Amino acid sequence: MNPVFAWRNVLAYGLLGLPLAFAALPLYVILPNHYAREFGVPLAALGAVLLGARLADALVDPLLGRWSDKLLARSPQAVLGVAALAAVCLAAGLVLLFSPDRFLTAPDAQALLLWAAGMLLLTYLGYSLLSIMHQAWGALLGGTQAERSRITGGREALGLVGVLTASVLPSLLGMPLALAVFVALLALGWLAWRGSLAPDVSHTRTENVPLWAPLRQPAFQKLLAVFMLNGVASAVPATLVLFFVQDRLQAPPAMEPLFLGSYFLCAALSIPLWLALVKRLGLARSWLIGMLLAVAVFVWASQLGAGDAYAFMAVCALSGLALGADLALPGAMLAGLIQAQPGERHAGTYFGWWNFATKLNLALAAGLALPLLELFGYAPGVRDAQGLDALVVAYCLLPCALKLAAAAALYAWIIRHPRGLAPLTQDTRT
Repeated sequence: MNPVFAWRNVLAYGLLGLPLAFAALPLYVILPNHYAREFGVPLAALGAVLLGARLADALVDPLLGRWSDKLLARSPQAVLGVAALAAVCLAAGLVLLFSPDRFLTAPDAQALLLWAAGMLLLTYLGYSLLSIMHQAWGALLGGTQAERSRITGGREALGLVGVLTASVLPSLLGMPLALAVFVALLALGWLAWRGSLAPDVSHTRTENVPLWAPLRQPAFQKLLAVFMLNGVASAVPATLVLFFVQDRLQAPPAMEPLFLGSYFLCAALSIPLWLALVKRLGLARSWLIGMLLAVAVFVWASQLGAGDAYAFMAVCALSGLALGADLALPGAMLAGLIQAQPGERHAGTYFGWWNFATKLNLALAAGLALPLLELFGYAPGVRDAQGLDALVVAYCLLPCALKLAAAAALYAWIIRHPRGLAPLTQDTRT
């Protein structure tokens, strides 16, 4: 094996994934519930703010990706210097986002929404730039399908450790101390990244890279479409899980960290299994199996009701197993596509569009699911039959439909008709 892909190098590069994922859980899972329950912000207004902030964040990602390519072409040191500034923005924004009552003298709904919008933009800027540069760096390390999946899987496994930590620490230490731990982990991740092996940037374009170039590639178009369908299917339950736990299952608050923890722990533990499966079936077929597993699990979840907390623990564990495939495999497929480019590898631009798709999924999940739930009669803490039925449809059945659409597209466009899609279905060696 190429020494670049030895586990010590994978861990040094991937450690930054831990604090980045730590930040993602508060941003995308805890924040909607926190502002709605702690401060009484209306769901429709909160959904609109989240939709606007996440759309703005998504729209700048391709530009950040192109800038990342220019930094990579200049030198790895240039990337690391800008990454340090991005980390400062991320840390400051996240801390301020979760403590509006410490800075607002009269935190009414309007003031809270404006504060959330401003802090979200600052946090997203740091988070997006740091993530894109880190992903592009890893994609340019090269390798076979198995080696690329090791890089991606190592980064995502450490990310799951970060999410697991974020799911437990706020309840154990309180949000202020949990955020202090996050800042320390962010600094440690940057230092480890600085000490990891640098990629070959000799083929990275610095000028005249069309922003739309990746979208003109049929292979990327198909992979991105599958990724987006699958991503919306995952983003909707991530936005609604705490509402489902609190109002449908009526589980005690002490169990919430156990639900989230089991989900992310099983996802982290599953990644070696998915990497082993890739060696036998390849990336695309392994990802398809993960999608179908997720559908089966969420159909079961739709049958649960009040008092089924322990059954939901099993749902969390099995859906976490499926999550491992979503985290480790699509990014490895994209890295193979980037490596196959003749003569130039503008990895940052590709990951800019990739992250744009991820953010668009999250924006649609919050901007559509929360107002629709309110429209169909659901409100946090109100447990009438109509509202709870709407919650079950949104949390369980809508993601199943979207996952099945993604699985059908993956099979029809990539697995069944792989002609012209060799970077997605075969080994690409560098």
